[in-house]
This record gives sequence, C-alpha cells and structure tokens, in this order.
Amino acid sequence: MKRFWLLFSQSVTVLLAAYFVVGTLKPNWLNLRGFPSGSVAIVEAPASNATAVPPGSFRLAAQKSSQAVVSINTSKNARQNPHSSDPWFRFFFGDQQDQPQMGLGSGVIVSANGYILTNNHVVESADEIEVFLNDSRHARAKVIGTDPDADLAVLKIDLDRLPVIVMGNSDNLQVGDQVLAIGNPFGVGQTVTSGIVSALGRNQLGINTFENFIQTDAAINPGNSGGALVDTNGNLQGINTAIYSRSGGSMGIGFAIPVSTAKLVLEGIVKDGQVTRGWIGVEPNELTPELAQTFGVDTQQGVIITGVLQNGPAAKAGMKPGDVVTAVGDKDIRNVAELLSQVAALKPGTEAAFAVQRASGKAKLMVNPGVRPKPKPQPQ
Repeated sequence: MKRFWLLFSQSVTVLLAAYFVVGTLKPNWLNLRGFPSGSVAIVEAPASNATAVPPGSFRLAAQKSSQAVVSINTSKNARQNPHSSDPWFRFFFGDQQDQPQMGLGSGVIVSANGYILTNNHVVESADEIEVFLNDSRHARAKVIGTDPDADLAVLKIDLDRLPVIVMGNSDNLQVGDQVLAIGNPFGVGQTVTSGIVSALGRNQLGINTFENFIQTDAAINPGNSGGALVDTNGNLQGINTAIYSRSGGSMGIGFAIPVSTAKLVLEGIVKDGQVTRGWIGVEPNELTPELAQTFGVDTQQGVIITGVLQNGPAAKAGMKPGDVVTAVGDKDIRNVAELLSQVAALKPGTEAAFAVQRASGKAKLMVNPGVRPKPKPQPQ
C-alpha cells in the first residue's frame, strides 16, 4: 500500500510539472475550447434583418423628411464706419474695420423647383445666403420674399433632383402627439430630436405680430430656426422658430409656426410677391370687468372694440365702440391676439361673419375685410 501511494504521488508530481512547463512555453496547447489565448468568449445575438425597424423607432419618419431639411449659412458684409475717412477720427480711434457677420440656420425644401421655407430672422439683412443639402450639395440662394409679421421667408435655389417634404395638416395636431424636430443646431450638422406637442395656439409671446405657435419639448437649439417639425409619418407640421431659455440652449420649451400659416405665406409670396392679409379697421382691447361695466356689456369672453375707423370695413358693417367680438366665422375669440390672427387670415373682398355682444344683446355682422396696410417705416 505504501508503495502504491508513493507511485501515485510521484505520477501526480510529474503531471503537474509537465502542465506547468507546457502552460509556460506552449499555452495554446492547453486551449481545449477552441478560443485563442487571451481572448474573451462573447455571446452575440442571432443575426437579424438589418432593415427591420425596431418597435417605437422613428427611423422611417426621419429618413422620409430629413433629406428635405437644409442648413443655411448667411453672411453680412463688413459695414464701413461713416467717419473712417476723417483723418482726425483715424488719429484718435485708429482704422476701425468691422468684421463680416456670419449666421447659421435651417430651412425646408417645399417644392421640386427649389423653393425653401425658413425664418425671416435667419436671412434678414444677409448679403449672401448659401444652402447645404443633406447629400453634400450646396448652392447660393436668393430671397423671393419675406414676411416679418409671421417671421417667415421664402428662398429659391437652382438645383435638380431636389428632395421635397410632404406637407401635413397642423389643424389636426393634438396635445400629446409625438413630433420630431430636424435642423442644424450650433452648426454641428443635421440633428433629429423627438418630443411631443406640449401646447397649441401659443400667443402673446412678443415674438411675432401674428402668433399661433405649436409648443413642443423636442430639443430645439440655436441653428434649428427654420427647420422642420414633423409628425411620426414624416409630414411637415411646423417651422421651428424660437425657444424659451435662460441658458441659450434647449430647456424643453420650443415654438414652431404651424404649417397652415406657412402655406399661406408661401403661396402669397410665390404668387403675388407679398402676403395679403385681411383688415377691418378697429382698435381692439382685452375685455376687462371695468370695460365691460363701462360699456354695459354682459359677457366675460371676447375682445372689446374701443375704436372704429370711420368708413372702414367694420364701420360699414355696423360695428361700434363697445361691441365685444366673440367669434369670427366658426372660430371663438378669447383675446386680442386671436382676433388679429383670425382677421389677418380673412380674404380681402370676401364677407365674413362676426358674432358680437352688445349692451342691447347679441348681433351678427357681415364684414367685408380690406387689405391690411403696410406698417409705416420708423424714422431713423
């Protein structure tokens, strides 16, 4: 028994020594599982169809619409100081030369013949405008027309085979609908962000004369202005315009101009070279309990008319100071911004029904709107 145990221990010692030598000099001989020495065995998912869309993905909507969203680079030439030729000015202040100003923004191709929608503030006062497509092509753009009141502008480029975005119907949007914001934030390149419609009909923000914004929490940053707000089908619902921010970046409160407004501006500029808006010649004010009591009106909703232009469209229809406009057509009126927007959307020369509340009761007036006068230029 003792001899057998001695033989066993000697055999184990020899085997361990051999294992140590082989493991040191030829470790690959010990790779019994077939993996190279020093490698890690990785478990991979089974191969799947690369074109399959994962559940909840917005890939198709982004692919459908992003090709029609462009980046816009603008430049303003250096403005020469009017006193730069005065030798005494140069003596005291030196040769002061302003540097050219550069700007970034986005735009949306809305027709195959090269029309692009963007914000007016993106291209305002620009001397040169260059548009960069998603397929790496670029071209100089010319301004066809602008509408500062709605902060929209129409550009045109001369390129063939242009991708065109599909227009949606922003009137069907509801709070909670998912949307994507596409643009070129901070000049980093085209970016797609997602969110929902946070609110509709935002106004009284002091951004435009006519405000009816879509509010979204999809990230919108500087450079996104003029880009596309699309639905999950990739259809255009709005033109991204502004953000509320204390830091300069996105805080989840962004605003877009509805595509319904953008289409009216586009058609007006392309067809007539300008946007024609309705006008009735009144001075509206927010309805307060004090004004309602002063004019003896028994209503809590609407816009009170405190002034009516003599021989204007409203005056000819019988509207008087003290009337409270509660609806235009089938649209209820709750504040001055809504009244201005609804009147502006009226077609000049086509009668529209105005529901008014008077001290004597309710009335319905048929007003034939005129053309909104252009604002007088401010003295320099």
